[in-house]
Amino acid sequence: MFLSLPVTLLSLLSALLPPTYAQQCRLVRQDLVPSPDNPFPTSAPGSGNVTTGSGSGSGTGTGNSSSTNGTATLQPFKYGQQPVRGVNIGGWLVLQPWITPSFFNATNNTDVVDEYTLGQLVDRDTALQMLQNHWETWITEQDFKDIAAAGLNHVRIPIGYWSVPITPADTNYTTSVDPYIPGAWPYLLKALNWAKSAGLHVVLDLHGAPGSQNGFDNSGQRTSTPVWGANPANVSRTLDIVTFMVKEVGGLVDVIELLNEPAGFQGGGWPAAIRGYWQDGYDAVRKAVGSGIRVMIEDAFLGINQWEGFLTAPDAQGVIMDTHQYQVFNTDQLGYSPDEHINFTCTLKSGYSAYVDDNIWMVMGEWTTAVTDCATWLNGRGVGARWDGSMDVGQTFGSCAGYTGDQGGWSDSYKTFLRRYWEAQVAVAEAASGWIYWCWKTESADDWSYQKGLEGGWIPQDPSDRLYPDICG
Repeated sequence: MFLSLPVTLLSLLSALLPPTYAQQCRLVRQDLVPSPDNPFPTSAPGSGNVTTGSGSGSGTGTGNSSSTNGTATLQPFKYGQQPVRGVNIGGWLVLQPWITPSFFNATNNTDVVDEYTLGQLVDRDTALQMLQNHWETWITEQDFKDIAAAGLNHVRIPIGYWSVPITPADTNYTTSVDPYIPGAWPYLLKALNWAKSAGLHVVLDLHGAPGSQNGFDNSGQRTSTPVWGANPANVSRTLDIVTFMVKEVGGLVDVIELLNEPAGFQGGGWPAAIRGYWQDGYDAVRKAVGSGIRVMIEDAFLGINQWEGFLTAPDAQGVIMDTHQYQVFNTDQLGYSPDEHINFTCTLKSGYSAYVDDNIWMVMGEWTTAVTDCATWLNGRGVGARWDGSMDVGQTFGSCAGYTGDQGGWSDSYKTFLRRYWEAQVAVAEAASGWIYWCWKTESADDWSYQKGLEGGWIPQDPSDRLYPDICG
C-alpha cells in the first residue's frame, strides 16, 4: 500500500532546511490536505503559504491562535500551568469491536476479533475497501471542529505500527506488517491538519506494537500470549518506528506517546523492558527532533508510584506520565454504589497532585463515565459482560438495561450521577496536569461517548463548568 516516494520527498524537503530547523519542524501546507491517493501533496511554485508546526505548538481549542497571512499558528501550550482537556479519537485508525461493532458484523465471520484476524480471514481487497470506507466516514473534519467547540484543547490519536510507512532505509528490522492491512497513515495526516486548523493540540499515540504489547484487541491483536516485551527485536523495531513517526510529523504533534498500555503485569522481563524502552524512546525522540516535542510514557499498569524519579530533570525534560483509570474491569469496583465510585475517585486526588509536585507532569489519558462493562463487546468480540453474568465470573450485578446503549432509555437519576462522576474525575485529573476522555464517539455505547454526553447533558458544553465544584473537597 505504501510507496517509498512520499517519504523520499519529505526527506529531500527536510534536507533543504538548516539542520536545527529541520530537526524541529516539518512543513505542511494548510490548504493541501493529504488523501489516500496523494498522501504528501505538493503544489506548484508560488501557489501559497506554508504552515509550519513547532512540536511545542499549541492553542486552547477555544480560539487561542494567531494568524499570519491567513495561516493559523497555534500558541505554545503551557503544560503544568493550564490543564490538558482532551478526548481520544478511539476506534478510527485502530479498530476496536466495541466502538464500531457494525464493522465487525459486516465481515460475516465471528472469528474476526481485531485487525490482525481481519487481515488473516477476510479477502484482502474486501478488507481494504471496508477499512477505507471506515477511515473516510467514522471521523471527519467536522468532528475536530465539534471537539474544539466543546472547549477541549487536545486530541489523542491512536495509530497502530502497521500503519506507519517506515522503509528499509529507516530500520534494520523487517518492515513487513502481515497480516495487518496498512493504509491509515494518510488519514492521520489529514487529522493533524484538521487539528491544527481547529486549534487543537495533538498527542500522537502508538497504540499497537509488533508482537502486541498487551494482548488486548486495542493493540491490534487479541492474544493470551503477547510477545512484544519478551522479544528485544520487537522493542528495537518499535524504537525505529517511533523515530520515523516524529521525523515525519513531529511539527504537527505536541506530544508523542511512545506506546499505549504495555503490560507491566506480565512480570518476568516485561517491567525492565518497558523501563528501558521509555528511556531509549525518550533519547531517540530528542535525537531525532530536539526538545520541542513532549514525550509521554505510561505507568504500564504498575501504578504511578513505581515511576517516582524516572525521567525527571535535569536528565530529562518535557516528559508526561499517562495513567488510565477505569472502574469497570473487575468485580470489586463493579460492585461499588454510585457514591462509592465517586468516593474512590476522590481518594486519588492527593496522590496525583503529590506525584506532579515531586516528579513530572501527569495526565489521566484514558477514563470514562461508564460504570458497567455492559457495552457490547467491551471485553472483546463474542465476550459477554461481568455485570449481567454473560461473562461467567461467578458474580452478577443485574440487568444491563438502562446503563449503556441509547441514552433515551436512561433515568434522570442515572444521568445526574454521570454528571457527578464526570466532575469528580475531572477534579482529580486537574489536580495533576489534566485529562483525555475515552472516547469521542461510539456506535452504540452512549455511556462511553463524549459526543453523546454533550448531547445528554452529563458532560458540560464548557469543561470548566461545575455543578458540583466541591465534589472532591
